[in-house]
Amino acid sequence: MDTTSFLVQQLINAIFLGSIFSLIALGYTMVYGIIQLINFAHGEMFTAGAFAGLIVLAGLQKVGFIDSHFIISMVLVFGLGMAYVAVLGVSIEQVAYKPLRNASRLAAILSDLGMSIFLSKGMMLSQGVSDRGFPNVLGCEGFQIFGAKISYGQVFIIILAFALMYGLWIFVTSTKLGKAMRATAQNKPMARMLGINVDKTIRVTFMIGPGLGAAAGIMVGLYYGSVRFDMGFIYMIKAFAAAILGGIGSIPGAMLGGMIIGFIEVTWAAFLPSEWKDVTTFVVLILVLYLKPSGLLGQSATEEKV
Repeated sequence: MDTTSFLVQQLINAIFLGSIFSLIALGYTMVYGIIQLINFAHGEMFTAGAFAGLIVLAGLQKVGFIDSHFIISMVLVFGLGMAYVAVLGVSIEQVAYKPLRNASRLAAILSDLGMSIFLSKGMMLSQGVSDRGFPNVLGCEGFQIFGAKISYGQVFIIILAFALMYGLWIFVTSTKLGKAMRATAQNKPMARMLGINVDKTIRVTFMIGPGLGAAAGIMVGLYYGSVRFDMGFIYMIKAFAAAILGGIGSIPGAMLGGMIIGFIEVTWAAFLPSEWKDVTTFVVLILVLYLKPSGLLGQSATEEKV
């Protein structure tokens, strides 16, 4: 493979990985923007979405539905998986977060961490500790661009990821409920005074954020071929770094941060020892917190008060 082909291949890989991180980071940044709390259970909901997609996909494959109705099968896999995790997200918000909205920040964080542990152990007991294989429905076929190979599976996942991100952007900027979410994130008391149902807005946020994380989990399972009960932890850390890099609370920032983290990780693995690639996430996180705590597209504390 010549230099051009190698660079194009790494760029494709970076876009693919970055789109996954961006989807997960969006869940973090949406929840933080609304209730100013890092949802540590987001990694477990990402994993729960992967297992839900696996169950639906395995059932469809067993009855032979996928071969004859691939598009409908994917709609069912992603739709049902995201719906399940959306309900799970709302349930968690009602049980673990809503009763503590007026409590101290420490109490909310402890409840958040407790829910993360509860979900992780629940998946371990219900799904086992071993890797669970995903049915290979995307195949390995593909085509070449400047000598670099891109599989149809990568194309499918990248297009779907960008479609979900674009759909979220349209929803937040163009719909009444999306504008209510933005108003609630900026000033909850004022939003209530204007007649916005803040509780409903928070519930919708806990549906959309985890739902996007679930879609990312299904994508990871489809592409890499297996899922595991604790796989959400490393993706959670990287997506969290992406959200901080882009500016926690900023939807465009989460998308940008995810792409940057994906590009950095792929570049490191391509030119430096790959066993150290996970370290880059922590290095980026530390540098951002030190040099620009508000992130690339985030607002500083003084800006938010103006």
